[in-house]
Amino acid sequence: MKLVTIRCASEGVAGAILKSGEIVNISLAAAQGSLEAWIPSSVRGILQAGPKGLELVNQVIERIESASEQSRAQLKVKGVLLPGNIALMSPIPHPRLLIAAGLAFHQHLKEMSGTPVPKQPTAFIKSAGSITGHECAVPIQPHAADCVDYEGELAVVFGAHCHRVTPEEAYACIGGYTCANDISARDWIPGVFGAKEVWEARQTWEVNIMGKQMPGFTPLGPCLVTKDEFSDITKVTLQTRLNGKTMQSVEMSDLIFPIGETISYLSQWYAFEPGDILLTGTPAGVGVGRKPPVFMRPGDEVEVEIDGIGVLRNTMTEEI
Repeated sequence: MKLVTIRCASEGVAGAILKSGEIVNISLAAAQGSLEAWIPSSVRGILQAGPKGLELVNQVIERIESASEQSRAQLKVKGVLLPGNIALMSPIPHPRLLIAAGLAFHQHLKEMSGTPVPKQPTAFIKSAGSITGHECAVPIQPHAADCVDYEGELAVVFGAHCHRVTPEEAYACIGGYTCANDISARDWIPGVFGAKEVWEARQTWEVNIMGKQMPGFTPLGPCLVTKDEFSDITKVTLQTRLNGKTMQSVEMSDLIFPIGETISYLSQWYAFEPGDILLTGTPAGVGVGRKPPVFMRPGDEVEVEIDGIGVLRNTMTEEI
């Protein structure tokens, strides 16, 4: 199933995309006086409820899908059934933990000055305050406006407690997947590669990571697709387009470490909970790796499309 967070109030409310493309407000559609009334109002809450929560949501979806045209018309009047172009937030607007893997794709390392393949997965914490949703404007900060780069990524959304798991156990902890864009201000990359001393390298790398934390620099969406919709996530293709031009295109099989192995490794330190998010890294084709480099400017439209999930679309703007 495809779950979304409908933009209303500060936290939003959970919805689901139907076959028609319309969106059902799950809380309003739930049959009162039944177990459906127990369904949490947020996507994270639904994941926390476990298999039973997803089962009840699917029950609601199936009932709406089979409703007559007359019933669907009434549901639209009541605000239960909404058009597919309504405003959405990130599927998980406020995750407890947001982790981003780096140095994750073979071809990406080659374009980054032949960066050596790491011996184990690498990752860093991203600020949840950097998250925004599908079709939301992303402001470019005036102090770091010259080297703003796109990084289309597949995001894993956890559906169960995950700590100190094996690679095989890791997959059971996945709730679903969504599209992500790890937008990055690259102004400090030259300092990273030009550093001559350990402390100089460390300080420039820290500033580089801070260039990924700005408001709106982690668009997520448009929906969370539950893992049962994918027979093999490594077979899906990710594309990133800038103003309609394809900049990144890769099958997820180019990942250096399988997703289960990455989750297993990181879970030795982090205790993931339902609704937490892991960005799995970006493939080749980023702007900083091109000759000459390609960076985003106000007015540019960037899209990240992943098979089976959809298109995450955002427009870059000047900070107001």
